[in-house]
Amino acid sequence: MIEARQNILPVYNPPGELFVRGEGARLFTESGDTYLDFIAGIAVNGLGHAHPEMVRALQEQAGKLWHTSNMFRIADGETLAAKICTGSFADRVFFTNSGTESIECALKAARKYHWANGDEDRYEIITFSGAFHGRSLAAINAGGNPAYLEGFGPPMPGFTHIEFGDHDALRAAVSNKTAAILIEPVQGEGGVRALPEACLSGLRALCDETGALLIYDEVQCGMGRTGKLFAHEWAADAAPDIMAVAKGIGGGFPFGACLMTEAVGRVMQPGSHGSTYGGNPLAMAVGNVVWDIVSDEAFLENVRGVSSVLAQGLKSLADSHPDKVEGLTGKGLLTGIRLRFAPKPLQNACRERRLLVGAAGQNVLRLAPPLIITDADVREAVAVMDDALKDDAIGS
Repeated sequence: MIEARQNILPVYNPPGELFVRGEGARLFTESGDTYLDFIAGIAVNGLGHAHPEMVRALQEQAGKLWHTSNMFRIADGETLAAKICTGSFADRVFFTNSGTESIECALKAARKYHWANGDEDRYEIITFSGAFHGRSLAAINAGGNPAYLEGFGPPMPGFTHIEFGDHDALRAAVSNKTAAILIEPVQGEGGVRALPEACLSGLRALCDETGALLIYDEVQCGMGRTGKLFAHEWAADAAPDIMAVAKGIGGGFPFGACLMTEAVGRVMQPGSHGSTYGGNPLAMAVGNVVWDIVSDEAFLENVRGVSSVLAQGLKSLADSHPDKVEGLTGKGLLTGIRLRFAPKPLQNACRERRLLVGAAGQNVLRLAPPLIITDADVREAVAVMDDALKDDAIGS
């Protein structure tokens, strides 16, 4: 296994476990060990592993048609787009293969919108510290993280980075060159930080006032993860002009989407954008199943319920370990524990105890479990984290 690993580009450093099967919120190694999955492929496997309806849809479609490209109509894609537009702010949808591609489409659409309306100098995008928008050149420049930019040439023009939460700096930065403001309603990589609902509303008002477009990156925080279908919906008056989604929308099958209003969508004409694989029949078959399940209000109500149980459990950890836990962060089932030390040792200790969790920012243990977890799963996970935090070697 070590020799086989050597052929993989070493941009990741995974631990030794090799998972060969999943079921619900559990993963199983080749040797039969069982792990409780509280990271879900980084907020991807919203319906858990091997969900029977997803498996059935994929198997049925695999026996009929895999790929035609967007040269031709794809029936399930048209069906899914109609569902999305009925259930969200959007009027138009472009299907992609990933979150990064969805962000690329969003950036292009925002600039094209202003160009088409006679403001060709409005091309600048305002983003925020701690943001993560993907790994393409445009996406890492949008995020602005020096660690991701290092070695890839000079910074790309057209991006202005504002400190997260600095309202005065944001207002001062908006100019007649600002095409859009791009933000995650709940940051993932930046430390699982949720934007207050009043700030979401304020962003919408600021964009309406200045003519800038509002772009949400809901790649990680969308599709039911916070207890609403999309995280911005916690604020009633904060709908975006453009939104990038991925991860949970495919439930483990790789695809994403860029959603936009009719005003933006009408400027994206043939030749403006494209994707060979985007919206392929396999992805669309799975996507319809995921959408139908996650968009159901009863399902979302259950997510909110188990989120409350998780929040109570994490608060108990904070109360029991004040010397190691600084506080809690996030929203719904995209949440985290702010530690007084780097999270990697605790993450490793949890994995050794058969609980899979993530890390974010400088000091956050990130939790993004499948949306189908139970109260019993939460109690088990909290007990494991409690046991790990009792280890004197952790955080010392």
